[in-house]
Amino acid sequence: MSPQDCLVALMIAVSASDEEMRTVELIVIQSVVDHLPIFVGYDGDRMSIMAQMVFDLLEQEDGLDALFGLIRDNLPERLFETAYALACDVAAADGMLDDSELRLLEEIRYELDLDRLHAAAIERSARVRHLRA
Repeated sequence: MSPQDCLVALMIAVSASDEEMRTVELIVIQSVVDHLPIFVGYDGDRMSIMAQMVFDLLEQEDGLDALFGLIRDNLPERLFETAYALACDVAAADGMLDDSELRLLEEIRYELDLDRLHAAAIERSARVRHLRA
């Protein structure tokens, strides 16, 4: 997996965490891949491969642990906060955070060993970016 694959997989996992992938979440994922510099040169066709991998893993008993293992093994530490920021953007995209999304974000913070203050700043910035009038 490339670092970009890891970012995509994590965004898809957040979207799927509540067992309903909303259109607005998918639009955010596509927009991120289309516009952020980290994805320059990324083959967009890999998104469907990553989605299937995430779905397959989430069906397994320890699938989330396996996903985090893949992410830790393939995502450079310098991109951990980026990964969390993208995960927060997907979670905030529909204007609602349910318990399953909140639990997954907490698990991501733990697995990526993010500083709580940095994570709070990332969460706040995602929330304000996705406010509705």
